[in-house]
Amino acid sequence: MDRMQQVVGRARAAFNSGRSRALEFRMQQLKALKQMVQEKEKVILAAIRADLHKSEPNAYCHEILSLLGELALAMDKLKSWAAPQPVKKNLLTMRDEAYVFPEPLGVVLIIGAWNYPFALIIQPLIGAIAAGNAVVVKPSEISWNTSQLLADLLPQYLDQELYPVVTGGVSETTELLTQRFDHILYTGNSTVGKIVMAAAAKYLTPVTLELGGKSPCYIDTDCDLAVACRRITWGKYMNCGQTCIAPDYILCNPSIQSSVVENIKAALQEFYGEDVKSSPDYERIINKRHFRRILGLMEGQTIAHGGEVDEASCFIAPTILTDVSPESKVMEEEIFGPVLPIVTVNNVDEAIEFINRREKPLALYVFSNSKKLIKRVISETSSGGVTGNDVIMHYLLSTLPFGGVGKSGMGAYHGKHSFETFSHHRSCLIKDLKMESTNKLRYPPGSLKKVNWAKFFLLKRFNRGRVGLVVLVLLGIVAALVLKSHQSVLKRKALLIVLAVQRLGWLSV
Repeated sequence: MDRMQQVVGRARAAFNSGRSRALEFRMQQLKALKQMVQEKEKVILAAIRADLHKSEPNAYCHEILSLLGELALAMDKLKSWAAPQPVKKNLLTMRDEAYVFPEPLGVVLIIGAWNYPFALIIQPLIGAIAAGNAVVVKPSEISWNTSQLLADLLPQYLDQELYPVVTGGVSETTELLTQRFDHILYTGNSTVGKIVMAAAAKYLTPVTLELGGKSPCYIDTDCDLAVACRRITWGKYMNCGQTCIAPDYILCNPSIQSSVVENIKAALQEFYGEDVKSSPDYERIINKRHFRRILGLMEGQTIAHGGEVDEASCFIAPTILTDVSPESKVMEEEIFGPVLPIVTVNNVDEAIEFINRREKPLALYVFSNSKKLIKRVISETSSGGVTGNDVIMHYLLSTLPFGGVGKSGMGAYHGKHSFETFSHHRSCLIKDLKMESTNKLRYPPGSLKKVNWAKFFLLKRFNRGRVGLVVLVLLGIVAALVLKSHQSVLKRKALLIVLAVQRLGWLSV
């Protein structure tokens, strides 16, 4: 038996033991995870810095703060999330118990990404633990320091059999994907996403794929450009552009292109100062392979700002490209770096047409003073998520599902949506063995009369107001009959009550 088979086999045996199903156990593991994040904060931040040249404040905000919020939410809501959810019944099942019961899927695989190497492992892990699963964790080997740290820390705090960590590169991941899982969540690019999906298909394993793409950002002429460009600059250049939902390119009217450039330049000066390279808030490209890939995308383009590079430190300055052709190389693939192309369109109609000609993106951004225009763009396009008059912020709202559509991915998670992704929603109907006569409708021999009665019971829809009125009338009739039969008794009791109240001084007559 090879190593991966042993790891997955132990996880499945641990799951089959039933201990991960108990709510008390799930809560205990979530508390332990929170304890790990809090106690090991400094070493976590140090590992992220070693991988991405990220300052402590940025690493904390990007990778730890949201996790603490997610953990608090899961621990607070776990009992209600895991409870059976009653459903509406029809006339034939009025006396029965009908509900949806969330149950764990089994052994799930989480394959993380290198751009947010800690958060993109722990966030889905929270949902998988909350749902009662065993989880095999596979961090990205590209963010080596964080990967090794996760392999060291998680076994210290969590059940080692239920939540093993597998490290390594392509060969280890390939071997891992030959094993049978009950769900796979992968964050990364579409090329590997296809490999993951093909491996999952062998066992009919469901997948959640977070794949990214070219997220467009349309700026309307009726817009506060200073505010819009400050927000775009923040979202585009944070983490050195290595964010799956960063604005990939800008669409705007030619008349405001130069103003957009100047406002972005002003925001860059505000954020990073004169010397971006020495700013503690500006990260680096993850490695030289990605560094060279990004340089290749910039070839032959008009650089309106930035363009400075240093291969030794994997530094690429925040760069703006203007008058970019839609057919250029930089518009063919997700940039995933600090390069922002501007493509000009004459109006929102052209912007919508441009977006719809391309693959569905993971995110879409619209800036305008007109909410009507923003909602029009939403209604006439498709994307994983949308933020109007800002960027990235929809990701931070745990009540919104985060996920892609089409080539940008499938499935979603965050908050309760993570719990639901890693749960099977089991349909449950419990009947008793009484009133067998009502079942004659479905037993042979068949007849037109039985069909008509079945139509009544299964297809009839009642107006709630009318049904309520009928019920009140029936209750009134019943009450009247009861009162009539017990009128003399009630009169005597009512007289005694009035006398008692008068004596207490609560009623004056």
